[in-house]
Amino acid sequence: MSLSRRTLLVAAAGTTLAACAPTTSPAPPVPTAAPVPTAGSVPITGSVPTAGSVPTAEPVAPTPAPTPTATPTPTAEATPEVPAPAPAAPAAVPTRAFVTARYADAVPAAWGLDVPGVLTALPRAAAPAIALTFDACGGPGGSGYDAALVDTLRTHGVPATLFLNARWIDANPATFESLAADPLFEIANHGTAHRPLSVTGRSAYGIAGTRDPGEVHDEIAGNLAKLTALLGRPPAFFRSGTAHYDDVATRIAADLGQRVAGFGTNADGGATLPAAQVRRELLDAAPGAIVIAHMNHPNGGTAPGLAAALPTLLAAGRTFTRLSDAFR
Repeated sequence: MSLSRRTLLVAAAGTTLAACAPTTSPAPPVPTAAPVPTAGSVPITGSVPTAGSVPTAEPVAPTPAPTPTATPTPTAEATPEVPAPAPAAPAAVPTRAFVTARYADAVPAAWGLDVPGVLTALPRAAAPAIALTFDACGGPGGSGYDAALVDTLRTHGVPATLFLNARWIDANPATFESLAADPLFEIANHGTAHRPLSVTGRSAYGIAGTRDPGEVHDEIAGNLAKLTALLGRPPAFFRSGTAHYDDVATRIAADLGQRVAGFGTNADGGATLPAAQVRRELLDAAPGAIVIAHMNHPNGGTAPGLAAALPTLLAAGRTFTRLSDAFR
């Protein structure tokens, strides 16, 4: 879907990508504790941190990574360029104090859905496929579970990347375990309190954003620690609440070893679109598209729209991929 069409869809939906009640107060500071393990290390044992109490590592200066460039949204006529290499996972997650000091004087130059550091399309090698991604926002009005949607994916054997918020995980522990154990799905980080990611307090769809580098750290690192403890490995991808960022925030995400996943096709307008329109958006998704939709509104049009679209897409030979399989 073209950028202009995506913009019109966002405007029409009104509450697009909010998908749950606004956060009314900033997330509390995250206390420091033991280092978060990286892939290949021994899994964390013991109690699992909650959204309000999350350990981070001692200060470790990561090797500065170049700011990735935004990948162009694919069209039927063009194949997206190969994106910048993944940020190297730090030996330990930088502390809040380290991030605050490093970015104290950084001034953002961009804000929105598609800024430097945000992946909006699959790399060239994976472009024949489509990446379905589903957000679960958590919090008041956002902690539901669309079992019908997940059953449809399982019935057709279609893989997907699931972006789960810390509050949604706390509200759905048994469901989380089932999803995490299913190799069809990849679990990704949808933040600690579902906030837009900004170092200056920018907001989106009535949801207040993070106000400074320290709060950006909290929003990413809180759920990063939770998921690392639950999964035994850190998630590779992050998407903020509302999918809005500034370019300083995406640099902080890279420092924390997270790849920021945007989208090229908005399939359900923040869980507001009827099934017929969800079906149409999915059928129109170009090869190489990263598709965003929601899995926390069981009474919405997302599940029936997906169920109507998938048989047609599969019959046409379309293939699907998890983000981690596309961005190797």
